[in-house]
Amino acid sequence: MSRYLVFAVASSALFLSALSGTAVSVAFPVITESFDTNLVVAGWILSIHQLVATTSMPLGGKFADTYGKKFTFQLCLLLFAVGSALAAVAPNVPTLIGGRFLQGVAFGGFMPCASGIVADEFPQSRMRAIGFIGGIMPIGQIIGPNLGGWLVEAFGWRSIFWFNIPLALIAFVGAGLLLRSGEKQAEEIDLVGAGYLGGSLSALMVGLSMTGKREQFASGGWLLVPFLIAAGIMLMIFFLRREVKVQHPIIDLGILRKRPFAAANVYSFFFGAGVMSVFAFMPLYTVSVYHLSILESGFILTPRSVGMIMGTLVSSFFLPRWGYRTPMIVGTLIVVASLLLLSTERAGADVLGMKIGSTVWLLMLMMLSGLGIGVTGPAANNASLELMPDRIPTIIGIRGMFSQTGGLLGITTSTLVLHNVGDMSRGFFIVFLGLSTIMLMVIPLVFLMPSGRGVR
Repeated sequence: MSRYLVFAVASSALFLSALSGTAVSVAFPVITESFDTNLVVAGWILSIHQLVATTSMPLGGKFADTYGKKFTFQLCLLLFAVGSALAAVAPNVPTLIGGRFLQGVAFGGFMPCASGIVADEFPQSRMRAIGFIGGIMPIGQIIGPNLGGWLVEAFGWRSIFWFNIPLALIAFVGAGLLLRSGEKQAEEIDLVGAGYLGGSLSALMVGLSMTGKREQFASGGWLLVPFLIAAGIMLMIFFLRREVKVQHPIIDLGILRKRPFAAANVYSFFFGAGVMSVFAFMPLYTVSVYHLSILESGFILTPRSVGMIMGTLVSSFFLPRWGYRTPMIVGTLIVVASLLLLSTERAGADVLGMKIGSTVWLLMLMMLSGLGIGVTGPAANNASLELMPDRIPTIIGIRGMFSQTGGLLGITTSTLVLHNVGDMSRGFFIVFLGLSTIMLMVIPLVFLMPSGRGVR
């Protein structure tokens, strides 16, 4: 029984992160109006979280493997609580962004730690445990918008941050009582290397995000983009050169060069680009092309999370029998099919002789795409873990970094396409067709990864 309580504690952090993230998105218009600020500045309230989380994922994984999963997990919970408190009392936008920064750092450590914790508790069914934990966040993504909307209406936008604190502290106490301390590694964190990696990813992420908003930097700010990207590349070169020399690198470059792990990371990069781009722009797509209301556009996303939960449960349960490759191929093809159908811009459809309207059609496609993501997720999260079974947080952190980076690049590229094409309908046709083509092209990489059959 205790190991299921451990699973609940570990997954609570992911649930809380998803709950908070979607609640902030709902409250964003009210927050912007409250501080009477422009969207360029206020936009960092949302984007800083993803940027920092992407940067901190590999560092969080390394920290967990070095200083222990329990210590790192509890530290991240405290950071999340402090960040929430700072955001709740923020007198201005910069302070609020600072709170979201801390939340992003915490989130970057949650996934590597949670995956490592459940893998330790379920050694005989590791694949299923890691697969199931991937289905927790969609639950938070369903509840978050509804709970966030109610809290904002009833108590104001600050309540969505106050709400996080007792939940984070309860999880902190639960972790202290239930989690095993584990052994610390006899090595030190390469702080210089961590600085290079963090600086490089931060510069690249900020530069890419600004590229997608170039019309907002016409007053000379656009010149900052090439500088940031160049700085990011230079710092990455410094990081790679240092990792070859130090005794305990942040990222073992030897493991990166192994074909199965390299294939898994490239796959994660492009799969993340396709999936995150689609759902980032789905509200805009439904409003501008199908002329739905803002309320309807938000509701359209709900079936995606439901489909993800269903797909994750089924895939996780059968993963020891199916292995990694079959779910990844089938799930990717399902997502590709949903993208191709989205690109057709139908006013409705005839399904089994029944006429359905455009709204129901979009709901069905969102359910279909979510199902594909859910089927793929457990296999993608488990692929290549056997290369370093004693360093699961590090592996998960690196994979998460590639996926998030791909997502940001996909969003940036899609933004530029929509901006330059002008006509939204044609622009989204190009985006959906391009993303589906890219996702089809990376399917052969699946055959370079371990089959996963017989692994539990």
